[in-house]
Amino acid sequence: MDGCCDHTRFSGGDDDIHDYFRKLLESVDLVIYGRKTYELMVPFWPEAALSQSMDESANAFARVFANLKRVVVSKTIDHIDERQTMIIRDNVKEEILKLKQQPGKAISTGGVELPARLIEWGLIDEFHMVVHPIIVGQGRRLFSEMSLPENLGLKLVASETLSSGCVALRYEKRIS
Repeated sequence: MDGCCDHTRFSGGDDDIHDYFRKLLESVDLVIYGRKTYELMVPFWPEAALSQSMDESANAFARVFANLKRVVVSKTIDHIDERQTMIIRDNVKEEILKLKQQPGKAISTGGVELPARLIEWGLIDEFHMVVHPIIVGQGRRLFSEMSLPENLGLKLVASETLSSGCVALRYEKRIS
């Protein structure tokens, strides 16, 4: 609840969190991450999709994630041994604008630094957030690495209380 989004400070939640994000990812065909988030997600989830060694909810999430196309924004990753992942090293804003103009489902992103840049550039159309019913007091905070020239008006278009007590919120940018 305090805006901390540091995964090392708390666990992700119950099965309902995996189910929520699985459903969300079923509506996209591309995920874009910075290096840190990418390395948290890959190879863990693609390997979990192959082994199916987790509970059913996590296995279902893994299967959906493993089939998505992925983009990693990084100047330090030289090579990726995955056919469905591409690297963007330079001209990030322009490259993501090109991806947004391609036909297909929605594009998803996550993490802290890259989404902050995308918000600053006006490239985020919807915001999906899950508020966990805990206060951890320290760690990386959502939106702390962002500088907006003015307030970004959002409209709440959906909310859902999950069985774990987490609240999933969906906002859209207000059109002026």
